[in-house]
Amino acid sequence: MKAFLNKVFKIDAMGTTIRTEFVAGLTTFLTMAYIIALNPNILTGWQTGSALWNGVFLATCLASALGMFVCAFWANKPFGMAPGMGLNSFLAIVVAHIVTITGVDYTQGYQAAMCIVLIEGIVFLVVSLFDKQHKIIKAIPKAVRLGIAPAIGLMLMNIGFGSNVGVYDSEGNAWYVMRDFFGSLTAAHAKESMGTAWGPMVLTTITILVGVIIIASLAHFKVKGAVLLGMIGASVVYWIGESAFFGINPFASLANANWLPPFKDMAATTLFKFDFTTLFSIGLASVLMLVFTFCFIDYADSVGTMIGTATKANLVDENGIMPQMRESLASDAIATIAGATTGTSTVTTFIESASGIEAGGRTGLTAIFTGLMFLACIFIAPIAALVPAAATSAALIYVGVLMLAELRHLDWKDISHSVPVALMLLAMPISGSIGHGIGIALLSYTIIRVCTGRAKDVSVLTYVLSFLFLLKFFLPIG
Repeated sequence: MKAFLNKVFKIDAMGTTIRTEFVAGLTTFLTMAYIIALNPNILTGWQTGSALWNGVFLATCLASALGMFVCAFWANKPFGMAPGMGLNSFLAIVVAHIVTITGVDYTQGYQAAMCIVLIEGIVFLVVSLFDKQHKIIKAIPKAVRLGIAPAIGLMLMNIGFGSNVGVYDSEGNAWYVMRDFFGSLTAAHAKESMGTAWGPMVLTTITILVGVIIIASLAHFKVKGAVLLGMIGASVVYWIGESAFFGINPFASLANANWLPPFKDMAATTLFKFDFTTLFSIGLASVLMLVFTFCFIDYADSVGTMIGTATKANLVDENGIMPQMRESLASDAIATIAGATTGTSTVTTFIESASGIEAGGRTGLTAIFTGLMFLACIFIAPIAALVPAAATSAALIYVGVLMLAELRHLDWKDISHSVPVALMLLAMPISGSIGHGIGIALLSYTIIRVCTGRAKDVSVLTYVLSFLFLLKFFLPIG
């Protein structure tokens, strides 16, 4: 077995060992395992324990593992893959819009949204195989590219403090942490306004803040799995609060839990469940814009993550180019297609892969071990469903903070850089649309460059994209 693994993954040549690769795989798993419970929570509108939730949960584990296996054997890279944060939140918003526009139920709206992920994955695969020089990414203004991740980060923080956790009073009114708790003039005013929702709101707010503090503190001391441990700690706080103050047994659902993988639920709700009819009822222009948005963000995020983590592991050449980039990106695209067919949002390379690389992971064997651990998690659906929304909000907020780091590379003195990015930082969390944020940034970048006499510096593709966004925003078509 050792000889086989050495032949396939070139372990000796990369200066590593099977033990080191296992430790690296475990480390990567611990740092990204939070996605297993968080992803179905976000994508199903908190229908915890429902057939759709079970289907998305299972799809998250299976598609992630498949992506890592393909990347391991084809590209021999130590990358962890799973449904990407930001894109899953955006997809949940898209599903809600489809439901509102068409009047279908949430499950059918979700099946329509999976068509977008499928098309995006196929386009991504074609681009990955044929765009060997990554000309598409290079044609987009660097300032806009640098601002996308931070803007998504602000949107995640807004979701974490806002729509991710709704507390309901006895009359069915929804109350939110940032708007209603921190937004109240006084605590007395908040208590009077919320009525029966006041107690649960206090517990929810405390849980979120405790989770963020735990994650940040553990990350400061470089504790592996800080996000996962923070979510667990926050969950414990919430469970204790439910039991002590509201007389609720947080583990009541485990009494009749089914510990077998929920394949039946996945087959009924998400497996090859594509509803193209409902999707195209929202308008061809909207569909094309959504496909472009998902594909662009997936491609840009994956390229940035792969190059960044590969550089950390000294897996790039003298020009800063990672060998087998094409194969790695294609693996990412195949995982996205697999995610669509099983029922989850865009699968992408996780920045948390850096933790495994820091632990010594250098080959695809690291990804194999991480993938196997994801597969093992298909038996823990009832436990994953116990994680409260407030705990996952803590993870959303912390991940959002991390995504702000790219702003340090922006040239704030160049007005054609700072204004578009500032507008995008504002537009994404307010509009709830990643695509609209990018569109506003591209439009403002192009116009400012033209107005300041630097029209020749704008690429042809940027002009084309800006024009398309101009039509999207101002031309009233279907």
